[in-house]
Amino acid sequence: MITRAFDAPIDLVFDTWTKTDRAELALAEGETVKVFAVDLRVGGTYHTVFVGDDGTEASFHGTFLAVERPTRVVATWHYDGWPDAQAVESIELHEAHGGTTLTYRLAFRDQPGRDHMTDYGGLLANIDNMEDHLISLLEPPATSG
Repeated sequence: MITRAFDAPIDLVFDTWTKTDRAELALAEGETVKVFAVDLRVGGTYHTVFVGDDGTEASFHGTFLAVERPTRVVATWHYDGWPDAQAVESIELHEAHGGTTLTYRLAFRDQPGRDHMTDYGGLLANIDNMEDHLISLLEPPATSG
């Protein structure tokens, strides 16, 4: 579970998480995005393929189980590199005083699947970059003068 507070309205945080092409979020250092496809509806699917600076691909995909705009998204989570690891990924958003708290959970079906998840660096980098993206959207435009 990861929790992060953003100084942004809930609708903007929801849209940034669900609609922004991950390539726009710069991802972890050295990563690029080869595939980004989202059909954001219950029963819809997502597929993202990241490519590391060494050319290694990481493919993630799943099916949306719940989509409750702007507070909640739940989906199955599959990483092709761990075919035996099945999980459910969820985000919950809560708005208070103009800011939004995001709670991210990744729940594995069993302990052997969970044992794969030893590094959260990529996920934390994505959330950090999401915060930077939100800040850039909320900054007033520069004026010349």
